[in-house]
Amino acid sequence: MELVRSSGRTVTDVARELGISSESLRGWVKKAKAAEPGAATADSTGLSAADAAELKRLRKLTAEQAKTIEILNKATAFFAKESDR
Repeated sequence: MELVRSSGRTVTDVARELGISSESLRGWVKKAKAAEPGAATADSTGLSAADAAELKRLRKLTAEQAKTIEILNKATAFFAKESDR
């Protein structure tokens, strides 16, 4: 990866010089960039792995809270009817 970065040449050119597949080198470069501290993206969403995990956790929490609110609204309606009797 360092050779690709420091030389300013394309992955294909560097791979040809080294006698390896350009796809292999491209994959290694991609993995190395993802492993760097502060790597901006871990997937196609543009989120880091930590941000993606946090988003998943928050979406789950939001769904659980929406269910709780629905149950409480139904309970409120039920008890409102009961108190009118």
